[in-house]
Amino acid sequence: MKKLNAMLIACLLVMGLFSWEKCLAGSGQPVTVTDRDRCAVCGMFVGKYPEWVAQIALSDGRNFMFDGPKDMLVFYFAPEEYGVEGGRVDHMHVKDYYSQRWLDGREAFYVIGSDVYGPMGEEFVPFDSRQAAESFLKDHHGKEILSFEDISPALVQSMRKGHKMKMKMKQ
Repeated sequence: MKKLNAMLIACLLVMGLFSWEKCLAGSGQPVTVTDRDRCAVCGMFVGKYPEWVAQIALSDGRNFMFDGPKDMLVFYFAPEEYGVEGGRVDHMHVKDYYSQRWLDGREAFYVIGSDVYGPMGEEFVPFDSRQAAESFLKDHHGKEILSFEDISPALVQSMRKGHKMKMKMKQ
């Protein structure tokens, strides 16, 4: 009987953790990245690159991981190319390059054209302030600082340079 109770409690705890994870996705908070999570665009395991991980949470509760802000932006501008229909983007999360704290991807400043590369080459390097982005730009020979509104689908595609693996999402 004690074994059955322990198993029941363990099952309830595991179910609660999964429910909590879904609550976090819907709350605007980034979800925990695991070694099993794959980039929704290229299929890479995102846990191998924790400093570059980015996330998108849709209004319907679905959450997608990316190996960097560039692939997150690829997905943002064309989710249907990755088998994702419906649901608007509620939240976007990127990590500040220096502090590694999660930021709202729409509020971040991005440096492009620097000598720092992400898992898939040239990257949009995110910062929580313009001042931090300006410092990085100088130190790492960046070309430009962009706000989220400055980023276009054409710019994102121009930075991909042959990295166009596609991963269809199972619905």
